[in-house]
Amino acid sequence: MRAAETYDYAVVRVVPRVEREEFINVGVVLSCPAFRFLEARIELDEARLLALDPGVDVELIRRHLASFPAICAGTPDSDPIGQLPQRARFHWLTARRSSIIQTSPVHTGRCTDPSATIERLMARMVRPVPRRPAPRRPVPRQATPPARGQ
Repeated sequence: MRAAETYDYAVVRVVPRVEREEFINVGVVLSCPAFRFLEARIELDEARLLALDPGVDVELIRRHLASFPAICAGTPDSDPIGQLPQRARFHWLTARRSSIIQTSPVHTGRCTDPSATIERLMARMVRPVPRRPAPRRPVPRQATPPARGQ
């Protein structure tokens, strides 16, 4: 088994109305240089986005978010940023900006499997928390009325 290596990640956010500072988490960018790993996973929950801004251009947001995985993969349509070295691409993607697409501050951890780690981060930071069943409350017993004549 390979030793744990250091990785960096940031959460990708959509801020539909920057002036309100409300956002939803939509993805994760993870870089682990020792594994030569750079990947972005994006899952846009349109209902949550539209709850923040019913007038937002969802297709425009989708197109901009699609650039994250493309830049990480270094695909030809990600020029010129996608042609930079992996670490430079990660820093470019996670640079602070005040636009509709933002990233959290960069966080660091250690892992032995970056693919499993980004999946765990997606489940923890992006996907809605599963609803737990409501706790069962005991049914209050009705008091029996006192007998007549007492």
